[in-house]
Amino acid sequence: MPRDIPVGNGRLLVCFDKDYAIRDLYFPHVGQENHVGGRYCRLGLWVGGRFSWVGPGWKVELGYEPDTLVTRVNLYHPDLGVLLACRDAVDFHENIYLREITVDNLAAEAREMRLFFSLDFSIYGNAVGDTAAYDPQTGALVHYKGARYFLANGSVEGEGGLGGAAPGHPGQFAVGQKGQPGKEGTFKDAEDGELSGNPIAQGSVDSVLGLTLTVESASQGKAYFWLAAGESWAEVRSLDALVKHHGPPHHLQRTADYWHLWVNKETPPIKWLPEKVANLYHRSLLVLRTQIDWQGGILAGNDSDVIQFNRDTYSYVWPRDGALVANALDLAGFPELSQNFFLFLAGLIEKDGYLLHKYNPDGTLASSWHPWYQEGRLQLPIQEDSTALAVWALWHHFVLYRNIEFIKPLYRSFVKRAADFMCNYRDEETGLPAASYDLWEERRGILSFTVGAVFGGLTAAALFCEIFGERDRADHYRREAAAIRDAASAHLWREDLNRFCRMLSRRADGALVVDATCDASLWGLFAFGLYNADDPRIRATMAALKEALWVKTPAGGLARYENDDYYRVSPELPGNPWFICTLWLADYLIESGRSAQELDEAIQLLAWVADHALPSGVLAEQVHPLTGEPLSITPLTWSHATFIATAHRVLRRSAKEMACPACGATPLPYMRRDDWIERLYGTTCDSIYGICKI
Repeated sequence: MPRDIPVGNGRLLVCFDKDYAIRDLYFPHVGQENHVGGRYCRLGLWVGGRFSWVGPGWKVELGYEPDTLVTRVNLYHPDLGVLLACRDAVDFHENIYLREITVDNLAAEAREMRLFFSLDFSIYGNAVGDTAAYDPQTGALVHYKGARYFLANGSVEGEGGLGGAAPGHPGQFAVGQKGQPGKEGTFKDAEDGELSGNPIAQGSVDSVLGLTLTVESASQGKAYFWLAAGESWAEVRSLDALVKHHGPPHHLQRTADYWHLWVNKETPPIKWLPEKVANLYHRSLLVLRTQIDWQGGILAGNDSDVIQFNRDTYSYVWPRDGALVANALDLAGFPELSQNFFLFLAGLIEKDGYLLHKYNPDGTLASSWHPWYQEGRLQLPIQEDSTALAVWALWHHFVLYRNIEFIKPLYRSFVKRAADFMCNYRDEETGLPAASYDLWEERRGILSFTVGAVFGGLTAAALFCEIFGERDRADHYRREAAAIRDAASAHLWREDLNRFCRMLSRRADGALVVDATCDASLWGLFAFGLYNADDPRIRATMAALKEALWVKTPAGGLARYENDDYYRVSPELPGNPWFICTLWLADYLIESGRSAQELDEAIQLLAWVADHALPSGVLAEQVHPLTGEPLSITPLTWSHATFIATAHRVLRRSAKEMACPACGATPLPYMRRDDWIERLYGTTCDSIYGICKI
């Protein structure tokens, strides 16, 4: 089930499902230590002797306030005659989740409303040895185990403490055991509108907190709930005191102001794009930010429901995904985030110069299914494109920001080490990069995508060597990159297919086997500079991909590859449409286009993505080919990053066609107008101001 509205601050991440239940809560790393893990932390309402948990029977609208990470949620129950308008946020600086609930009484008489917040924690990801207790000092509930503490509290506007009682005294609460015979969970205690007041339980536990308010006919009342996360009881008490001192509205407002400032700190000319595309650009930046850990790790996605598919999650740092996300952040003008990611990788690269499959947000090695030993032989369980793209992205970061002091310590330990590995890790017969696992993590061989990435990585390394004065080494890396391009032309281009193949692999007798499957990842042959997008071979390849992989249903979009079985809906279709693959087609149209029509087609593909986002603006990995609904992990960080990068390709192409008639200069779309003029000319020319679109 998608996570429609994630909110976070880099340490505390809270994810909601379509029924407005909190399903994932990560702390103190984004993507690591999920303390809810797919269980349900619900909101319930009792009024007039009737009770309902938000879900079936409710009309739920999930979204965000524009340009913020503060949610805008409307919950309407026609039978109960109640409208709840909610705002959620994680404070941008403190580890506090807050919820504001405006209760609109649609009945003809005053009514007492009782709001219930169920908390179903399994701290550290397991339900063994948890404790939940009422804390009389704060009037709050505290869940804890080891060094993880979560304090839940609330208030009613205009009244003192929990549930309208005096500060420091309980309103309604209950804690108890769950998941045992006869003990379904304490949340059941709320369904009669009264809580038992049981003050403590240990083992596998849950809790419920209740707030009571009276709302006049056709009037509104307001209540607040907050959850503080920390590593000691004293710490969460201190955070609770902070909320009470300033008030929840203060934290919500300052968080809204912060994110509005953050997402608008750069002003690319996105108004050139359709309004829905421009809106999704800002939303994508904000969603990306929720998926980035404070120590630099960029998580692929945080949606624990995918556990049901493969008994693992996407809550890991894949260096390849992260490198492409970092590049998108650089294009958008957020170099601090990409710098933290590059530093994160620099501490992980092996002494021989390669990065492994994936990592946890704290830098430890993550789970993997890539073996070190296969069919009686040793092998490196790597995706070589990950190492290559990290170097490629680092060079493009430097080109944009020229931060030499940042690059200097990475040059020898990371760039040259990785480049030397890429030079040496080669197939002896073909000269291509040696076999590794593909970007889809399903097969091992010499992948066209990986070849393109390695070429880009070696070219980037050569440019680094050039600027650092090691011209002999730069020439060496260029020669190796050129040899790889020659080998790609000789072995990956297939005259019989009139296009490039996806992969070469070897049989047990050493013979090469050609994998001719049409795969959207052949985008990598031009994306990193191996070939120009207007090369006739690339044109032939991309034409074949579009013909084979475009999903011929009303949903549209480009599938990942032929006969893709991952979440497959229909055997009559090549697979499900993927956002990144559809955007790769747009990239090709932008880079190879010779007419305004091709640019318009690319913009229409950006619009297709916006049309298939959730109402909140969140992008999944895939789209159901018949219904257009999201499939698999949601949000997928890579989808949002690719959307941002493709939007910048459009802006860059548009800028070339909008050169200033006064001077012939073309604007760089990631910069403000002043920055662009001053960087190019060291001056501000009135004629440029009068004509250019930045």
